[in-house]
Amino acid sequence: MGESKEILVFFESFSDLPDPRRSQGQRHKLLEILFIALSAVLCGADEFTEMEEFGQSRENWLREYLELPHGIPSHDTFGRVFALLQPAAFEESFLRWVKQMVELNPKEVVAIDGKTVRRSHDRGREAIHVVSAWARENRLTLGEVKVSDKSNEIRAVPQLLKLLELKNCIVTADAMNCQKEIASKVREAQADYVLSLKENHPTLYKEVERVFEAVEEERTSGFTISRTSTLDKEHGRIEERRYCQINAPDYLYGYKEWADLKSIGMVEAEREVEGTITVEKRYYLSSLAVDAEVFSRAARGHWSIENSCHWILDVVFGEDDSRVRAGHAAENLARLRKIANNLLQHDKSVKRGVKTKRFKAALDHSYLLKVLKT
Repeated sequence: MGESKEILVFFESFSDLPDPRRSQGQRHKLLEILFIALSAVLCGADEFTEMEEFGQSRENWLREYLELPHGIPSHDTFGRVFALLQPAAFEESFLRWVKQMVELNPKEVVAIDGKTVRRSHDRGREAIHVVSAWARENRLTLGEVKVSDKSNEIRAVPQLLKLLELKNCIVTADAMNCQKEIASKVREAQADYVLSLKENHPTLYKEVERVFEAVEEERTSGFTISRTSTLDKEHGRIEERRYCQINAPDYLYGYKEWADLKSIGMVEAEREVEGTITVEKRYYLSSLAVDAEVFSRAARGHWSIENSCHWILDVVFGEDDSRVRAGHAAENLARLRKIANNLLQHDKSVKRGVKTKRFKAALDHSYLLKVLKT
């Protein structure tokens, strides 16, 4: 495959990926198909026809790294390969690639959240829903698991946690995934958790709410209390977030059933937009010791998966508009987009957003190569 191993860890990580096609009549190598597809997506391609067009336009450049014995694959070939490719095997290669790409720092915030690929539904089949893990500081997806049909996120998250190396990280999750089993799995992974608590645990929620009311009114004693705050001003919006964290009292409902529960937290967000002020309070369960600075970074960091991953996939990569549905193609393309987003987010040589980086990659061979070598 020419100089490919010299330019991309991708080839080594995906070299063991089983080819789902019959060996007879294969005109194009699997890794070459994936490399062209990834390069095309980095440069703005969202559909299989655009992958073929990219390959035809960049064939001379691609031949510097690929053999291409039968030229550029057709859009039908791209579609067939992505429909047949086993998602579990693709995910295993993806995880191997991520592990070679980055080493997580202690206290890295890893946000767990789900996303539906809205137009991937078909007759008799619901749209696919994928749960992902996003590393805030490294700005990349660590792994993902498709939610099985007739199942839900709560069952998929423990599967995802088993796949990841999370030692010393802080795992965050929304209220849907504020579950005792998930807390236990996080601790088994030697990580800490910060889980958003809402009325899906009504008794515990009310108790935590009352404890913080007592703290605010100074009607408590014997608590370790830590506070901090942040202030954001942009686009006519002023938002102050006040964070309060205390040690979790052992009389809380179900206290012993939450693995290593050490603290509870509150975030009070006061937002002013065009003279209108709104106030919202959110509560959290955590295995972290009381330290409002660490707690605030985790609670706020959770939303980076929405802003830097899900929003980017929808708006920049057009994921929600994709009508790809055949076989496993929707799930595999979703993973390929995350690989592209990881590479673009990880590149620090251009101080621009992902959309502009895709445009630059399409214009500049040297920049595309730099991103691929990240």
